[in-house]
Amino acid sequence: MREVSVSRVVGVSPAELSSWLGPARIVEAEGSFAVESVYDGDDATVVVASGPGLQLPLRFEDREGTIYYTQESEGGPFAEMETWLESEPVDDERTRVTVRSAVELAAPLPFGDRIAGWKRRGELRNLLEAIDAEFD
Repeated sequence: MREVSVSRVVGVSPAELSSWLGPARIVEAEGSFAVESVYDGDDATVVVASGPGLQLPLRFEDREGTIYYTQESEGGPFAEMETWLESEPVDDERTRVTVRSAVELAAPLPFGDRIAGWKRRGELRNLLEAIDAEFD
């Protein structure tokens, strides 16, 4: 598995950011998949995302203020993928957002996990850029 992390201070209060960060919005902001459907369960929300030739269920949980999500089943681009999104106030009007993800590519390619990490880092940067643009 390859772990990647990105962080940025954004010009939004923690409360405003929290209300914006819904599972479907996170998936859309990452930029690789479209949201097909969203299912709310007792302890998690499942977002079914789609891309060229595949569907990918992503399971979102709130873990003590951290948004945690993972690829729920096999068949996606990753053998495994899990992500943690954390935020902490910098002051009343700014929040530091840190997103960390661990990925393992499903295809047996040389340097596959490195490629998966590179791709995932780009998606996480897209998410931070979308947050920044929303509250700019």
